[in-house]
Amino acid sequence: MAEREVEVDFADVSASERPYLPPAVAVSTVAFALNPPSGALVVGEGVRHDATGETSATLWIPLVRRTRAPYLGRWALPGGPTRWDETLADTALRSIRAAAQCTPGYLEQLYAFGGVERSADAQRLVTIAYWAMLGEDDLSTAVPGGAEGGSTGASTAEQAGGRRWDDPRVDPPRVDPPRVDPPRAEIGAAIDESGRADANVAWCSADALPDLAFDHSAITDYALARLRSKTEYAAVAHRFLGPVFTIGQLRAVHEAVLGYAVDPANFRRQILARGALIDTGERETGSPHRPARLYRFSNEAAPEFPDARPQPRRPA
Repeated sequence: MAEREVEVDFADVSASERPYLPPAVAVSTVAFALNPPSGALVVGEGVRHDATGETSATLWIPLVRRTRAPYLGRWALPGGPTRWDETLADTALRSIRAAAQCTPGYLEQLYAFGGVERSADAQRLVTIAYWAMLGEDDLSTAVPGGAEGGSTGASTAEQAGGRRWDDPRVDPPRVDPPRVDPPRAEIGAAIDESGRADANVAWCSADALPDLAFDHSAITDYALARLRSKTEYAAVAHRFLGPVFTIGQLRAVHEAVLGYAVDPANFRRQILARGALIDTGERETGSPHRPARLYRFSNEAAPEFPDARPQPRRPA
């Protein structure tokens, strides 16, 4: 007869036994988008200034305000414990759907974070991090009410008030989390454009993050490095833009992903000279200016964007 694993509640274990408990397993997700969805709570600005003073687009990620200790009230990446009946990828998708209200078109496992001290005063936690890309089509397809009947990404156990793996050893006084915009001194100005945005979910520029809970800043930096080391920029642009796009939109992806501004005229000339784009013969609609031409990538593998910065070699 196989031995049955017995679930142990961290809070019910004595202090002398806690060091011998196996780590809990959870998932955190970094979901990149070119723009926050319409009506979302927005933190900070969507314009980045590089070393030359030029401005360029930035990537956005959804954050969730923690509603319990440790790090009560601090912003964190969407995520949570993996349920017994779901895969790690299922947990990542569930957390993104709950926070961003949509399903990502691309999801990839990033890295395992298991530092001994990363879980503050709660049970030791190993986090499997994922990163995702949310394209325009993804964001336009909302999941009503989120995966948990709300948009904060809180698990069923948290909504019910039960204990979780990230509960502190000593119960803190219960404090209801504020449902107002966060202090400017902590994370900058928050703008609720629709008046209906969940105050516990916000979209923030990946280049201007607030002080995140746990080691989530390090996880985000790792995800940014992974995205910016991608050589298949055509595939990245496809995920963010969809099948057809303007050269201006393609340049915005280039600037947001690689982290620096480029000259529009030079970018247009070089990207067309590479023969990777096909003119669809159509023009964008709804633009207040002269409608731009719409392009798509050729069926062949597209080359790197022009002037892509080489990545440093890893030490052998």
